[in-house]
Amino acid sequence: LASLADVFVNDAFGTAHRAHCSTVGAGEFLEERACGYLRQKELKFLGEAVENPVRPFTAILGGAKVSDKIAVIEQLLEKVDNLIIGGGMAYTFLKAQGYEIGTSLVEEEKVEYAKEMMEKAKAKGVKLLLPIDNAVSDKFADVKPVITEDANIPQGFMGLDIGPKTIEEYVNTVNSSKTIVWNGPMGVFEEPDFSKGTEELYRCLKENNIKTLVGGGDSAASVNHLGYQDAFFHISTGGGATLDYLSGKTLPAIDIIEEK
Repeated sequence: LASLADVFVNDAFGTAHRAHCSTVGAGEFLEERACGYLRQKELKFLGEAVENPVRPFTAILGGAKVSDKIAVIEQLLEKVDNLIIGGGMAYTFLKAQGYEIGTSLVEEEKVEYAKEMMEKAKAKGVKLLLPIDNAVSDKFADVKPVITEDANIPQGFMGLDIGPKTIEEYVNTVNSSKTIVWNGPMGVFEEPDFSKGTEELYRCLKENNIKTLVGGGDSAASVNHLGYQDAFFHISTGGGATLDYLSGKTLPAIDIIEEK
């Protein structure tokens, strides 16, 4: 690949976390290296939001698994004022708090980690918000949800979205924020009956014009699916790359350019 060119320019932020032939290898054989305007924009917006945020600074993390966001949680607890957790990963935290979670998605091996992160948040003075009620069902389907009275989920039921009391609490925190980084939906947004948590927070952000950066992957997919593309300051083109950046990890396809 390098033999075909005189200059190496990489504009793909979405693959910046991958050390592949086309993202890193070819650049090693070319003296002239540069990033494109899209990548430059991504690094500018993400860098400013994380390193020099206007406070209060809130992070919203959702999606399926705690394990996907371990490093992100640890990094953000060093920087944010509030950390909101929703989606499937919330049930591991709820179990760590001692709540019943029914048949909800849970990572048993991460329950102790969740306890550690809650203790760390307390020690750092970070407000960590978890669901106080849930929209649940006895099957994974688009059916009318059952709303729990509190954070406990009955046996035979699984959590598929945050409940109305949780939405209200999360919206209040979002309304008091000046900068927000969001990665991961609050529920099964593809199903109309379980998209309310994600959609209500999107609506709040749009109405209040809060500076919000959204990570790629499922986050961007939920924005597009629900039609809130114009509600955000920046929607990243990176999924894994954005997570790695927020985690403080090295992005090899960026390093190869910055070496020059």
